Amino acid sequence: MLEVLKPGLETTIQDFPGRLGFWEQGFPPSGPFDMWSHRLANALVGNDEHAATLECQFLGPSLRFQRGAVVAVTGADMAPKLDDLSVPLWESFRVRAGQVLSLGPVRIGARSYIAIAGGIDTPPVLGSRATFHMAGVGGMDGYALKAGQVVPIAEAEGTLGCRVPEEFRPEIRAKKEWCIEVVAGPNDDWIDSAGHEMFLSSPWFLQAKSNRTGFRLGGPEWTFSEVATNKRPEHGQDPSNILDHGYPMGAVNLCGQTPIILVVDGPSTGGFINPYTVISAAFWKLAQSCPRDIYRFKAVSLAEAQGRRRHIDAICAQAVSG
Repeated sequence: MLEVLKPGLETTIQDFPGRLGFWEQGFPPSGPFDMWSHRLANALVGNDEHAATLECQFLGPSLRFQRGAVVAVTGADMAPKLDDLSVPLWESFRVRAGQVLSLGPVRIGARSYIAIAGGIDTPPVLGSRATFHMAGVGGMDGYALKAGQVVPIAEAEGTLGCRVPEEFRPEIRAKKEWCIEVVAGPNDDWIDSAGHEMFLSSPWFLQAKSNRTGFRLGGPEWTFSEVATNKRPEHGQDPSNILDHGYPMGAVNLCGQTPIILVVDGPSTGGFINPYTVISAAFWKLAQSCPRDIYRFKAVSLAEAQGRRRHIDAICAQAVSG
């Protein structure tokens, strides 16, 4: 139903909340990196929030529609065009058979989401259509879109002329500094007081060597508590080494002196400490940031983290207006 003329830069099929229940077998949740923009895109066209969309990063695709559809584009601004005419972000619009929807290089943000009424109808793998390219599962034959592929779309009428008011959208702006909320743990006791103060007061820059598995950061050096420097030998030699244990989603995984935020395609276990964890309500900020952007981390309580997530859930349930 949807012919791929140009695939863009690693355009993938993702659904929310992704592939749950298989992490211990090596399959992470995957799913949309910016779940806020994904869910609003589906709401705009009348889909359930769990329907699969296209996640486009940095450079969008060109897609020819083989039949008419209702479509919405949210998230980063990739200057979407229908044939040669610009179409608005955060609004649903109609596409006729034969028309081409094109997204160019990103202008603001990093990731856009394309929702089509009915949802992308590729076969689910382990309960999800989400693409996990490292194992070649989900999506289109397990990987990002390729030119010449035809993506199946389920049939649905859709809802036309809906929009998301600006106050209900994630604040994706042309900024280079982000406040990223974190909760302490699970291994915060391995860092001394000076190390905690350093992490929360210092600017950290996002390295280009980052992807949906992990976001690698550059910044000052960490200092460690006696728990890390005077430990049993089975924990490993480096202060950041620990017996293999489970990693939470969003863990600030300390590999030597390099923190790596484990994101939607991240591993479930390993032998490095995780002194902090990025809250799920801040993932959209990670998804919409670019290499060399600056992160400043803010510690919040578990109750505040849960409140922020409930706030996004409430917005996604009621933000669309006709």
